[in-house]
Amino acid sequence: MGIYSDVILPKLCDCSMRNERLLPYRERVIGAAEGRVLEIGSGSGLNLPHYRPAVREILALEPSPSLTAMARRVPHSAIPVNFIEASAEAIPLDDGSVDTVVTTWTLCTIPGAATALAEMRRVLRSGGRLLFVEHGLSPDRGVRWCQDCLNPIWRRISGGCNLNRPIRSLIEEGGFRVDRVETGYMKGPKPMTFMYEGSARPR
Repeated sequence: MGIYSDVILPKLCDCSMRNERLLPYRERVIGAAEGRVLEIGSGSGLNLPHYRPAVREILALEPSPSLTAMARRVPHSAIPVNFIEASAEAIPLDDGSVDTVVTTWTLCTIPGAATALAEMRRVLRSGGRLLFVEHGLSPDRGVRWCQDCLNPIWRRISGGCNLNRPIRSLIEEGGFRVDRVETGYMKGPKPMTFMYEGSARPR
C-alpha cells in the first residue's frame, strides 16, 4: 500500500462517482431498497442520501478505511447506518440476515467476484433481492475488443476496476435468478459506459 492507493485513489474514486450522469441510475436502484440493507462497496457514501423510509437500517460495507472515513462525513437521512470495514468476499453477517443487497459499480472491482456473490446470496433472506447497477462487458464486438485491450492498463490505474466483466452471467453463476435487467450505453466512452441495471433473487 502507498500514497496512491491510500490517498490519491480514494479521492479519484469519489470524484469519478460524482459524475452527474450516474445520478438517475443511483436514484432508481437505491430507491428500490427496503428493510435491512447491505450495501456492497459503499465507497465514499454517495448512495446514503438516496435511501428512502422503506429502509430501516443500512449496513455499509467497504474495505477501504479512507473511503469509509469519507462516508462517515456524508449527511444523510435518519436511517441508522452501520459502517463495516470488510471485504465482500467474507461478509461478517449471519446467514439470511438482510432483506436487500445493493451493489453500485462494485462488481467490476472485487477480485473474487464469484466468491462475493456467493456471500451476498448467503446473507440474503429467502425472498430478498439483489439490486444492482454495474458497468461491464459490451455486446458489441468492436467495443469488447477495446475493453479487452484496455483492461490490463485500466485495472492497474483504477484500483482493480475491470472493463470487461460479464455482469449478468456473474450474477447468475453466483446463485441468483435475474428478475429484471436493462442494458445500454451511458453517454461517454463506450468501453467504460455499458451499463447493467436490474434486480435478482437467490435461487
